[in-house]
Amino acid sequence: MASHRRPKQPSRTRVTVLTATAAAAVALTSQGAAQAAPKPGKDEVKSKVDKLYEDAERATDKYNGAKEKQEKLEKQIDALQDKVADGQEDLNELREGLGSMASAQYRSGGIDPSLQLFLSSDPDDYLDKASTLDQLSSQQVDALKKIQKKQRDLAQQRKEAAGKLDDLADTRTELGKKKREVQAKLGEAQKLLNTLTAKEKADLAAKEKQRASRAADRAADKPADLGKEAPASSRGAAALNAAATQLGKPYVSGGTGPNSYDCSGLTQWAYAQADVSITRTTYTQQNDGTRIGRGELKPGDLVFFNNLAHVGLYAGNGQVLHAPKPGAVVRYEAMEYLGNFQFGVRVA
Repeated sequence: MASHRRPKQPSRTRVTVLTATAAAAVALTSQGAAQAAPKPGKDEVKSKVDKLYEDAERATDKYNGAKEKQEKLEKQIDALQDKVADGQEDLNELREGLGSMASAQYRSGGIDPSLQLFLSSDPDDYLDKASTLDQLSSQQVDALKKIQKKQRDLAQQRKEAAGKLDDLADTRTELGKKKREVQAKLGEAQKLLNTLTAKEKADLAAKEKQRASRAADRAADKPADLGKEAPASSRGAAALNAAATQLGKPYVSGGTGPNSYDCSGLTQWAYAQADVSITRTTYTQQNDGTRIGRGELKPGDLVFFNNLAHVGLYAGNGQVLHAPKPGAVVRYEAMEYLGNFQFGVRVA
């Protein structure tokens, strides 16, 4: 006879053991997967980090351009608003003058009907009614025309100011977007660097320092050794000499000196010391002089790399003085280490 008893349930202890065994199996599988993906070597990390820094520098340049545009718009808006305020005062004075004429007419026997009509309507509409002009004195006609012109000027200035305010709002949005993009690239690069050991980081830093030292020596070589080129111009020489006083200053995104620099911030600052005004970003500095090839370079020329992501000052003998990247300082470097050379620009 078949038994009708319920099947025996597994004990709580047995369930716990099974669960723990399953969890351990999952952990071992995950660990095995992690071990299967080898840790990137320092050279691979450096290559990826350099690419991220290049992307960050390109975004920084666009951020700098948006920031410069914002500052210009703010100045233009302030000037327009001042002009509108001054124009409104002038308009009020013109109206007061016309009101004085009306008062004088009233005291002498009543206001001219045509002037009375003006005081209660729009001057534009009123002046369009040419039939009334012969009823006014030449002084009144002049006053009306001045008021009409002032009103039109004020309307145009207010419209222009409103347009600039719209541009400013768009520019501020773009500024925030570019800032977040820069921060994201730099954060990703830092995560990669954090995967390196202290010794690997020290090795990379030592290589960069050694490379910068060799580049500085080569840039300073005497004519008897490597035939040091003559500077592009007295201003180019002054800019290069000014930049050399900033050696060792840190790279900071958006930096324009004198305590820190990004690449185009350094070149702009250096030329300012030579009494030459150049623009703020690599995208605009490429137009600040005459474009030249590598064989034509002379000390003091601007040199551009990596699709306008980077700019520096040519220092002679194939070396560049520049603000390289986050975590680095203003230094000399051989051109072959800076990526794809595009062209030079000789600033007038």
